[in-house]
Amino acid sequence: MLTASAAPMPIPGHIDPVPVPRASAPRADGRVDLVGLSRDALREALAAAGMEPKQAKLRGKQIFHWIYNRGATEFAQMTDIAKAQHPWLAERFVVGRPGVVEAQVSNDGTRKWLLRSGDGHDYEMVFIPDADRGTLCVSSQVGCTLNCRFCHTGTMRLVRNLTAGEIVGQVMLARDALGEWPSQPEGRMLTNIVMMGMGEPLYNFDAVRDALRVVMDGDGLALSKRRITLSTSGVVPMMARAGEEIGVNLAVSLHAVTKEVRDEIVPLNRKYGIDELLQACADYPGANNARRITFEYVMLKDKNDSDADAHELVRLIRQYRLPAKVNLIPFNPWPGAPYECSTPERVRRFSEIVFEAGISAPVRTPRGRDIDAACGQLKTAAEKKTRAELDRQAEEKLAALG
Repeated sequence: MLTASAAPMPIPGHIDPVPVPRASAPRADGRVDLVGLSRDALREALAAAGMEPKQAKLRGKQIFHWIYNRGATEFAQMTDIAKAQHPWLAERFVVGRPGVVEAQVSNDGTRKWLLRSGDGHDYEMVFIPDADRGTLCVSSQVGCTLNCRFCHTGTMRLVRNLTAGEIVGQVMLARDALGEWPSQPEGRMLTNIVMMGMGEPLYNFDAVRDALRVVMDGDGLALSKRRITLSTSGVVPMMARAGEEIGVNLAVSLHAVTKEVRDEIVPLNRKYGIDELLQACADYPGANNARRITFEYVMLKDKNDSDADAHELVRLIRQYRLPAKVNLIPFNPWPGAPYECSTPERVRRFSEIVFEAGISAPVRTPRGRDIDAACGQLKTAAEKKTRAELDRQAEEKLAALG
């Protein structure tokens, strides 16, 4: 039996026991949404609905191609499936998309979508176009539980995990908006995906893994695992599994090089400390000089941006012999934020110190700030009000009426 002192330390912040998934509500019409299902899962869904197993295998393969390669949203578009079968499929299944509440375009071309799930929860995704690539920032949760103090999303409560279908649905919707069907490897705008939207991907591991496997399937969306990055705040026990079962690039939200500062700005550090985190990075399957681990480092004025911090960052990377690069991120302000952005001169000097040690340390150009689409700014109205808050609001309304 664990004594109080030996008990596992809870994660600070708004805590739901996150590894326990909160289910999304089924569709009101009872139909099954096929988006997010693998080829095998598609076959199983068809068979479970009463289709003969041999035919389910063939139809599953055809429908997989139409959904993920051609972008079809109606069974009537699937011309190699007998017309007589279309009504049977449409009665039982749907090829869905997230609901779009609002779509915004920044002055710099960045796009942000506020999306709504079938059960009425809001989440966001962002597309960042560049000259040689286009990156989609995909959310994994409605809200977040980690409470990182510099991050606006972290001020939300976790509402629930997104399903694999809701994660893949973001990629599908972006492809729709960009006109990139049928899927093709060359010449497309959406070239990269980062699991760096709302939420901590490793606290929704199964859905993120299943979604990314669909995204990487060569017969469908066909994004190479080398073009997909999973960003974690440092959920150490899940990092090795991510490397083994998903195999995409790893980004780690480091943001500080001392226990005191990281405990403050990334509270998860109180559970999994810097040394434990960096050892997990050193052990990450597939990490090498060709596939470096990216350390995200938000620049906070007088908090983590000194010359000494830069030198300590270099020391830690060398100590653990990490094939690494560092993304320096100017802090993106939001109302009520407790920090300020480091000065451009300070950011430049920090970058120079790391570069001089032979470690790449580019400064990320803030994108989409004018529509709150920049790193750390995503936050929707999806926060769950507590019963007490709802009661208080009701009392205030009654008092106003009285």
